[in-house]
Amino acid sequence: MSKTLTRRQFVQSSTAAASVALGAAPAFGQAPAVRTGAVRPVVIASDNGNVYKNGGTKTTVQLAFEMMTSGGKDVLDSLIAGVNLCELDPEESGVGYGGLPNADGVVQLDACCMHGPTKRAGGVAALEGVRAPSLVARTVLEQTDHHLIVGTGAQDFARSMGFTIEADLNTEKSRRLWLEWKRRVDPEHYLDPKKRDRAGLVAGLSMVKDGLIDPNHFWGTINCDGINAVGEICGVTTTSGMAWKIPGRVGDSPILGAGLYVDNAVGAAGSTGRGEANLYGLNSFLIVEQMRAGKSPKDAGMEALRRIKANTVEKRLLNKAGNPAFNISFYMFNKTGEFAAVSIYAAKFAVCTERGPETRNCEVLLPGDGTD
Repeated sequence: MSKTLTRRQFVQSSTAAASVALGAAPAFGQAPAVRTGAVRPVVIASDNGNVYKNGGTKTTVQLAFEMMTSGGKDVLDSLIAGVNLCELDPEESGVGYGGLPNADGVVQLDACCMHGPTKRAGGVAALEGVRAPSLVARTVLEQTDHHLIVGTGAQDFARSMGFTIEADLNTEKSRRLWLEWKRRVDPEHYLDPKKRDRAGLVAGLSMVKDGLIDPNHFWGTINCDGINAVGEICGVTTTSGMAWKIPGRVGDSPILGAGLYVDNAVGAAGSTGRGEANLYGLNSFLIVEQMRAGKSPKDAGMEALRRIKANTVEKRLLNKAGNPAFNISFYMFNKTGEFAAVSIYAAKFAVCTERGPETRNCEVLLPGDGTD
């Protein structure tokens, strides 16, 4: 049975039918329909979580929250159904189908997920041919003893689990943008070991400056985390990775502790932005540990940003002011559902509570946008 979800299935099916279309395994458990205790249910995500609908009527955070609280679905099942909207929407060129490809024009996708109550996780990296890598990541969690499967092995695993493998995940839009990039820079996209040339980064960012690529799509990614009324915490991160990356490059998104970290006794944190900056310090793990020590979500996130700033010392990664020439954001909440989002420079995030879905401004570490 194909596990590639179509636009029509998302728009027309009920929550239960969508789960069948996705080839979902039985849910881990059921969330209560209403808030019953001191925990405030919340779903938090990067800002694309309140933008893309894949032809339907609901955004990622809205669908995930409604499934988690009203539909009685397991938190992880709800979050994955939510991010599937971004993965499958051809207009979202930073995630899934139609994501901006690597330097060879091939779309390679990464994803991971964590299930707090059962302390299980799964991930895939450099996966080709599957539109929704979050579904494969969940299958790794459910069907294997492993946490991460990569490259050809990830595709072989997906095929063996019944997923449809497509020859090319590019859309007309993503291919056109890749060809434009090819015209602007050496397609090999490697740094000179002596000069540490930033030509590939500059060319890509010039396309952002020229309005050809949304800044969020250059780095890609959606992180989405949720907690239900009884305190069950889960998270998922999925991405097409940095635009025009070296083939096989893997950023922070599928790495537990970097692109996502969940501890059911403490909270959750996830990230978007320059993955290499996050990988160096495993900052999602750091944020959860900071909350474990008593810090608020906002203060824990700010500590991670300060460490990234301190660890960014290469001149090619610094602006004229000596600050990071890139952005990175973190989204987090603690065990009670208190949430926050922070970023080095101005950015937005998505959240859904009992009040409904909202897009808000992140708390920022530095003024400006990193280009000064």
